[in-house]
Amino acid sequence: MLLPNKIFTYNESILSKFPFVLKELSISPQSVITLYMKMRPLISDVGEYIEILDSLYALQKIEYDEDREVLIYVS
Repeated sequence: MLLPNKIFTYNESILSKFPFVLKELSISPQSVITLYMKMRPLISDVGEYIEILDSLYALQKIEYDEDREVLIYVS
């Protein structure tokens, strides 16, 4: 997990991408693929994207609706 430290700046860390993901999901629930396509210019690879989703899920900021197969912002 890429977190800010002496080597990596905040902008290089996954934390700086959280607001962009949460903003997209606050507008409307989205599938994992759709959200990835929107976030693609901001992230380096799919591994970083998964780390972002894992972290937001662990922080209980997003949920996955299995019935509709979408990510949901939890306010």
